[in-house]
Amino acid sequence: MGRAALGGPRVKLSDMSRAPLRFFFDYVSPYAYLAWTQLPALAERHGRTLELVPILFAGVLNALGTTGPAEVPRKRFYVYKHTHRIAHDLGVPFVFPAAHPFNPLLALRVTAAVRETEARRRLVAALFSAAWAGGGGLVEPERVEACAASVGLDARALLAAARTPEVKEQVRLNTEELLALEGFGVPSLLADGELFFGVDSLGHLERFLRGEDPLSLEERERLRTLPMAASRV
Repeated sequence: MGRAALGGPRVKLSDMSRAPLRFFFDYVSPYAYLAWTQLPALAERHGRTLELVPILFAGVLNALGTTGPAEVPRKRFYVYKHTHRIAHDLGVPFVFPAAHPFNPLLALRVTAAVRETEARRRLVAALFSAAWAGGGGLVEPERVEACAASVGLDARALLAAARTPEVKEQVRLNTEELLALEGFGVPSLLADGELFFGVDSLGHLERFLRGEDPLSLEERERLRTLPMAASRV
């Protein structure tokens, strides 16, 4: 995985109909975890493969000069309640870590070090469970190592790989890819060139994949270039 190609030959619609869904995520986000619990089944329903792309959410925030939801005191408590309620609606396990936000960088780099698709999927499931389903958290390197070992991977080799310049660069390139796609947060899903943000957009994503998106190409372009009549800046 590398930087998304922004040019190149046009892809025929028939070829795009089975294009992979690219899931940009960071373990620090409870919304990314909640989206993850639904995405493998969603992709299977639509005959798509799911590409798991670890990015550094903090890098996105820094690039855009914004703050994360958990960094806004009044929003922080609401987000924590909101995610609990979504988890209840979805019927998935949800246990907040001992502290939040936490540093997810090692877990992201270990994930990027795993190239094989199914092995990466097993690792992502284990790391998300550790962070958000009562699995002990991801703060200590030992917890990340234990997650890798629990899904049959060479944990020590992966932790060593996570310290290499190549793997560190891959996470940076993944983050830049999302920014190049005009992404601004996690979870983000790329489907046939269209970006969807947030766990609450999964229904819209499914409608799009069925060819039932209520937004025409013309209306999307009009909204993209809509002028501003007022600004606080």
